[in-house]
Amino acid sequence: MCSQANILVVDDEETMRDSCQQALSQDENRVKVAEDGSTALAILEKESVDLVILDLKMPGLSGMEVLKKIKEKDPEIVVVVITGYATIESAVEAMKSGAYDFIPKPFTPISLRTIVGRALEKRRLSLENVLLRAELKDRFGAEVIVGQGASMREVEELVRKVAPTDSTVLISGETGTGKELIARAIHSQSSRRDKPFIVIDCGGLAESLFESELFGHVKGSFTGATETKYGRFEVANEGTVFLDEIGNISMNIQTKLLRVLQEKEVTRVGSLQVIKVDVRIIAATNKDLLKCLKEQTFREDLFYRLSVVPIVLPPLRERREDIPLLANHFLEKYNKKREKSVAAISDQAMSVLTEYDWPGNVRELENVIERAVVLARSGVIEPTDLWYYELEGKTTSSSDADEVKSLADAEREHIIRILKMFDGHIGKTSGALGIDRKTLRLKLKKYGID
Repeated sequence: MCSQANILVVDDEETMRDSCQQALSQDENRVKVAEDGSTALAILEKESVDLVILDLKMPGLSGMEVLKKIKEKDPEIVVVVITGYATIESAVEAMKSGAYDFIPKPFTPISLRTIVGRALEKRRLSLENVLLRAELKDRFGAEVIVGQGASMREVEELVRKVAPTDSTVLISGETGTGKELIARAIHSQSSRRDKPFIVIDCGGLAESLFESELFGHVKGSFTGATETKYGRFEVANEGTVFLDEIGNISMNIQTKLLRVLQEKEVTRVGSLQVIKVDVRIIAATNKDLLKCLKEQTFREDLFYRLSVVPIVLPPLRERREDIPLLANHFLEKYNKKREKSVAAISDQAMSVLTEYDWPGNVRELENVIERAVVLARSGVIEPTDLWYYELEGKTTSSSDADEVKSLADAEREHIIRILKMFDGHIGKTSGALGIDRKTLRLKLKKYGID
């Protein structure tokens, strides 16, 4: 059951109000009571309520009238109606009008708490879907895949073709190239666009928790499992699951994931019950999975199940023609988001941005532009405004050609300076660079940085 939910009990019988309040308060819910429909509606005008327990037969405003007014005010409020056996038909009518379920009198505290628990879980999932839809709208209302080079044009065309289908997609590319953005673009252009888009970070979950997160678990299935938990695949039902950094999952989880893809069903940890799920799978990786196949660290059958439609995202250093377009895109985005009015990026600053090797790819560029917008000393971003990111290098004119460095040298110096800035803290340094810790450690090894 959702913790500390706001519940309103509406019943004209005092004993019924009191018994419901006592039963539901045991689960740390905040329970209010109302003796009639008018009082209930007055409370709803002033306070946020997650769930309403509503008697159908009351003097004055009937329960059915109150139900309709509640649903007009907030369709997301879950309503459970109380009814006597003589009014079962009214309960069915109430469910057609938006009630979640009904409880026939007489009922026990346990049966009340059970149905309220299910109702609150339904509300949690409903609100999650609302948030996901809002996130998609905010992210894709005006934003498109930004790129003018041939490689990104090909990616755009692939997204356009594959989005309306239910085909499984495997997106490959270095950290920061925008794999999740492409996945969200595919989802937002699909028939599942109004359903959940659930992200599973395969590199960020501990092996011991991975199965529980993906498939859920039942209460008591292991130490610490104090309540039944819905897995990500259940939450994503009828929507899309995005498996980020799929190359990091163990062979054991790969086997179970393959079954989900083949059978379209999951089984919670500690349960034998099979649950059917209807989800589209989009996976992403920064690893060479073909190499993983040869090393036998990734299942061949799973690879071919995932890579029905492969999309490869090139690193930013291989599409430098897109850097000015991307930089101006982020300039406009963060002017609006941070309420700034930075008019442009100077030619000199753009030259610095274009020459840099961008180990963190598009994500690092976005971070740089956001910070420059916030810290710009005038209405135009100059190379000096990029100094904080150690991107203040000279342009490559003939007068200062002796100061030109290789991209590798520039990157090495950049990493060293950011490391010093954060006193050698790997996490903070990787965050400032826009790359993950593993990528940073590989670069430290590559450049011999202690």
